[in-house]
Parts: sequence; structure tokens; C-alpha cells
Amino acid sequence: MSDVAGKAIWITGASAGIGKGLALALAAKGARLVLSGRNQAALEEVAAQCPGSIVEAFEVTDLDSLLAIAARAAAATGGVDWLVNNAGISQRSLALDTEFPVYRTLMEVDFFAPLRLTQLVLPAMVQRGSGRIINNASVAGKVGSPLRTGYCAAKHALVGWSDALRAEIAQYGVQVHVLTPGFVATGIGKNALRGDGSQKGDGEDPVDAGISIHEAAAQIIAGITGNVPEIPVGRDGAAEMQLLGLKRQDPEACFQLMAGMAPKVAR
Repeated sequence: MSDVAGKAIWITGASAGIGKGLALALAAKGARLVLSGRNQAALEEVAAQCPGSIVEAFEVTDLDSLLAIAARAAAATGGVDWLVNNAGISQRSLALDTEFPVYRTLMEVDFFAPLRLTQLVLPAMVQRGSGRIINNASVAGKVGSPLRTGYCAAKHALVGWSDALRAEIAQYGVQVHVLTPGFVATGIGKNALRGDGSQKGDGEDPVDAGISIHEAAAQIIAGITGNVPEIPVGRDGAAEMQLLGLKRQDPEACFQLMAGMAPKVAR
């Protein structure tokens, strides 16, 4: 039997991108899914390809509603085995051009929402003595990149919190995984926030040349079932993936590389 078969897995941001790729791949392996996101219609389309899945549409920043939603998910599944905190939003604006509310939105969506949902799901996992928390942090959670100051801040926070949480709850048999995807061909660039809070929209973006959502899902599932704490996701040898090693081995060189990019994206 697959390590995934029969598991109750809750995926946020499941209507598109990496979340959709994971939903399709996990359903094919026999998982029982709860699919969440803002777009009910898009979630229903994904659910139609994932037999037996449940749709719970909500806005991740509506923290007051999460308690009831988490209770429904637990009741419907008999207990969530994996929580995949995948919902997120990126940024494409210089710090000098970014309004303060945009930073708040990025932190709410990319950090506080996964933290709060984890708080609601984790106690039952601890009580059972098993479970997995999977947090999608991005390479931006490890490396500071121009045009992404708020996104990097939120994802760095998510990595730090995940690492500390992993240390605390290992004693209870619950595992924490951090995903650090590089470029994956999703709509994250199109939907990224500009400095005034508007969406970037159509246009060239480096992520569009990345691996497919299906390739990303295969790498993620292999890492999770292989009990890898921090899972890089991307094309072998890709420039953005090499940054992960460079940041560890030569932080100054990594900084200089990023600083050299900044004038190219300035006004």
C-alpha cells in the first residue's frame, strides 16, 4: 500500500498551481482530500478529478471563520493526517514603491493564515501521535530577492516558525516539512501584488519557464514520504535552485548576486 493511500489530506490553494498538482497526484495515490481556496467553481473542477474529495472554499485571511471550517474538515475526514499550507500570494514591487497595507496582506496570507490553520489542526495530530504539517515556503523563504521584500519576509518567517515547530513537536510523532520551490509554471507571477496592491497581471515572469505543476507534485510527494524535512522543488541545476546551496556556502556571494540584479529591475 502507498504511504499516501487512505490518508486524509487538506490542501489550501488547491484550485490551481502546485496545490492543484498535488491534489491530482495524491488522489491518484488513493488519498482522501479536502480542497480549499477562494474560487468555489475552480475547486469544484479539481474535485471532479479527485474522487471522494471534499471542497471547503474560504478566504485564508478570514481567521475568524477558520475554527468552524477546521471542525468541519475534521468531522468529514475523521481527522486530518496531512495539512498542506500551500495558499499564498507573491509580490513584484520595489520596497520604495510598496505601500504598507501590501506588506500586511503578504504577511496575513503567507504567514499568519498557515500558522492559524496549523494551530487548529495540530492538537488532534499530537493526540493521535501522528501527522504531517507541510508548509510551502519557496526559495524566497531562504534567499532575499529584489521585488519581493514582503514576500521574502513572510516566507522567511514561515521557514523559521516551521523549523522551531518541528523541534517542538517531533516528540509527539508529528512531522513538519518545508517546501522551497524555485520556478514552477503557475499563475503566481500573474497574481503577484504591485506596490499599490493591484495585481501584476499578464506579462513575462521568470516563474513561467519553470517545471510543471505535475513535476513539482511528484518531487514534493517523494520528499514527504521520504521524511525529508526541507524539500527543494525545481529543475536540477536551475539558477534559482543553486541559490539554496550558495546561501549556505557563501552568503556574501549570494547577497552580491542579488544586489547585482537590483539595478536591472529598478525604475
